[in-house]
Amino acid sequence: MSQLIEAPGVVTPFDGMDVPWLLKLHAEARREHPFVIWSPFDGPSRSWSYGEFHDRVGALAAGLARRGIKQGDYLLIHLDNCVEFLLAWFACTELGAIAVTTNTRSAAAEIEYFADHCGAVAAITQPAYADLVAANCKKLKWMAVIGHDPGAAIAAQPVAKGHSFDSLFGDSDDRPRRPTDPLAPCSVQYTSGTTSRPKAVLWTHANALWGAKINAAHQTLRADDVHLLYLPLFHTNALAYSMLSTLWVGGTVVVQPRFSASRFWKVSLEHGCTWLSTIPFCMKALLEHEVPKAHRFRLWGSAVAEPPPFASFGIKIIGWWGMTETITHGIIAEADQPNTPMSIGRAAPEYAIRIVGDDGAPTRVGDTGNLLIKGVPGLSLFKEYLHNEAATRDSFDEHGYFITGDRVTRLEHGAIRFGDRAKDMLKVGGENVAASEIEQVVITVPGVREAAVVAKKHPMLDEVPVVFVIPQGGVAAAPPDFADRITAACTAALADFKRPREVRLVDDMPRSTLEKVAKAELRKMLTD
Repeated sequence: MSQLIEAPGVVTPFDGMDVPWLLKLHAEARREHPFVIWSPFDGPSRSWSYGEFHDRVGALAAGLARRGIKQGDYLLIHLDNCVEFLLAWFACTELGAIAVTTNTRSAAAEIEYFADHCGAVAAITQPAYADLVAANCKKLKWMAVIGHDPGAAIAAQPVAKGHSFDSLFGDSDDRPRRPTDPLAPCSVQYTSGTTSRPKAVLWTHANALWGAKINAAHQTLRADDVHLLYLPLFHTNALAYSMLSTLWVGGTVVVQPRFSASRFWKVSLEHGCTWLSTIPFCMKALLEHEVPKAHRFRLWGSAVAEPPPFASFGIKIIGWWGMTETITHGIIAEADQPNTPMSIGRAAPEYAIRIVGDDGAPTRVGDTGNLLIKGVPGLSLFKEYLHNEAATRDSFDEHGYFITGDRVTRLEHGAIRFGDRAKDMLKVGGENVAASEIEQVVITVPGVREAAVVAKKHPMLDEVPVVFVIPQGGVAAAPPDFADRITAACTAALADFKRPREVRLVDDMPRSTLEKVAKAELRKMLTD
């Protein structure tokens, strides 16, 4: 499969291009147009034009080369959202080094694994994580630390364990030159690894350009769009759906350290934001704030299309589905046509999609099955799992389709509804139960801010559902009969075997990437 774009004579959509080529293109054509606007919590916004950003990337690439970073080296970027993250990522692409972006919520054992597994030679981090990186990534040649903790309430303290990030910069005129190769490795992101060691998803430059171009097309982005970005840049959503897609059209991206409901509308109005990639967790929080009439948003993208609870925003919300391995959306809703509410859209024309039962037979309308997707490795699908040939091979079926591990339901007129991760399916007395089906009922109960369903072992039924619920305003603000109201809603809407056996009210839940609930931790809470 990986030979499809490496065979002699094959022409790819990105021949003669790579990520530095794209940045340089806009730096020359739109030199004064703002590319990145940094909107911190503790000071005024700061804008970098395409020309200025390109110059700073060149200076950093020159400095990294002076520090011994060369083509093929792996550089760990362990940073919250900030301009330094973007500068480091693009500088790696200039050098031909591979940027390894890691989840800043990682524990000590995880960060040690990431660095050792990829063979990172150096790291760039921030004061809050400097001790963690220094203590657990002992094979690094050096570490650099930026001068602040993005989004922190207090000033960063000096760190003696690494170089100053500012000291890395050289002269932009000395930026490295290398042959343009769209099939060269570009970046690595680690999967969540809830059931096994995290896998390292390797992208080529062609993958990054594919993500840039196809995301921009799916989202109907234009050069005058201003994309608000607060989801973590170490993840595909922010990196490809927001930043790279904006770069493809020569637009502007407003970067915040993280999501802040209280700052959302102020920042959006200040910079005239028109586009947003978001998640239900954030939209639920925004329901508590008034929507200003003067905003300029024309589209939001999220987990599902036209979710009724968020109709009050008055903004069209398109649904989508994608993975780190697909770079962009394999399933996408329509930006210019009506969509089936709560669906994730239809199969994207750039991929082949199959939905099959456990026996491999195609599902019919109304049935739920396993989602498979076919593309071109190194172009429309990831190149490989780094240093894991067996995992790469085993992730494809005999027909060359990537096995996503997700389950979806076919609807009328080609629409698709997300079911669940296969690992989040419950087996209740021999019946398959999707956790998401129960969650969608619970979330409709007034006063529920968020809900997560996991399985609890049962001596007779194998598993039973338990729902964790965050009430609006916290547990202390929940009415005395709140759990009973949730149980009643489930009784009215769900078959008896799907109804939660317990309702647990909590003020917060453990989180993983993109503020997703870490269900493995909830399951552990049940066993503990």
